[in-house]
Amino acid sequence: MHVSHFDFDLPHERIAQAPIEPRDAARLLHVGTTIADLGVRDLPSLLQFGDALVVNDTKVLPCRLTGKRREAKIDITLHKPFDGASWLAFARPARKLKTEDVIIFADGFEARVTEKRNAGEVALTFNHTGLDLMHALDAYGRMPLPPYIKRDTGGLDADKSHYQTLFAAKPGAVAAPTAGLHFTPDLMEAIKARGVQVICVTLHVGAGTFIPIKVNDTDDHVMHSERATLSADAAAALNAVRADGGKITAVGSTALRTLESAASEDGILKPFSGDTDLFITPGYRFKAIDRMMTNFHMPKSTLFMLVSAFSGLDRMKSAYDHAIAANYRFFSYGDACLLEPNRTTWGNTPEQRLGKRIDP
Repeated sequence: MHVSHFDFDLPHERIAQAPIEPRDAARLLHVGTTIADLGVRDLPSLLQFGDALVVNDTKVLPCRLTGKRREAKIDITLHKPFDGASWLAFARPARKLKTEDVIIFADGFEARVTEKRNAGEVALTFNHTGLDLMHALDAYGRMPLPPYIKRDTGGLDADKSHYQTLFAAKPGAVAAPTAGLHFTPDLMEAIKARGVQVICVTLHVGAGTFIPIKVNDTDDHVMHSERATLSADAAAALNAVRADGGKITAVGSTALRTLESAASEDGILKPFSGDTDLFITPGYRFKAIDRMMTNFHMPKSTLFMLVSAFSGLDRMKSAYDHAIAANYRFFSYGDACLLEPNRTTWGNTPEQRLGKRIDP
C-alpha cells in the first residue's frame, strides 16, 4: 500500500509533553462500530470475567549518553545489545567517529567504536559489562524520549519515572511500551477484581520505533528486529483463556506483535524467544488477540498502519478525526484507545495473513 494512505493532519498542540497525573486519569477512546469517549478508569467495565490482559514487562534503559571523542561532543543512543558490554547505537555526529576511536562519557566510563555502519549507526564496546554497565547507564544516561517530546539538554528527572510502566521489570528497552504508561496499582486492583488475568510478555522496544518510513510503498519498508519472549506458562494460560471463551486484550503494539509472532495459523500460542520484525499492515489476519489498547500514533507510522490493520483504515481515520476535534492528547504521554477488531478488513490469502517474521 502507498504510505500516503496513512497520512493525516495533526495540530502540534495535540502532542502531549507530559503525562496526566495520576496516570489512569487519561482519556480512553473506545473504537468499535461506534465511538465512545471514556476514561482509562472505565477499562475494567469493558473487560469480562475470564478475559486476559497482556502487558509488556520490559524496562527502559537510560540509554542516551553524551561523551567526547578528543574535543568533539558525541551524542549516543544505544538501541540493541550484542552482549554484556557491546551495543549497536546511533551516533551524532557519526562522521566525526572512526573505528577504534574511544568516546569518554565520564571518568572511568568509556566505549570503543568497533564498527561504523550506515545512517549514523555504530557498534560500541564499553569498558563495563553486565550489571556494572547498567549502573553506569543509571548514573550517566538519560531516558530516550522520542523527538516530539521537547526537553532541554539533560531532560527532566521526572521522566525517569514517567517514561517507565508499572510493569517494568526486565531491562532492555530503548523506548517505552507507552500503552502501559496508563496503569496504576488501583486500576490493576479493579481489573483483577473483575476476574481478568494479567499476563506478562517481554519485547525490548528498539529505536526503530522512532525511525520514520522513508519509502513510498509499505512493501519496501524494512522493520528493525526486536527481541521478544513469550514463556511456556504464559502461552498455556492464554490458550486456556481462549479455549474457555475469554478474550485476549493486548496492551500496546509490542504485546500484540509478541503474541502474533508466537501464534500458529490456527491461533494456538507456543513459547517464543527470538527476534521479530513482524510488520503489520492492512490485509493481515490477526490470530492471537481480540482487542487492543494503545496510544494515538504518528501519521504514516508503522504503528498507525498496525491499528489500521486491526480496526480498519477508514474507521481509524474517523476515530482520529474525532480525537483531534475532541482535544485528545497524542503520542507517548497522551491518551489511549481501546480498539475492537474489524475482521471484514482482514486478509484471506497466505501472503496477507503472514506479514513478515523472523523465527527464532
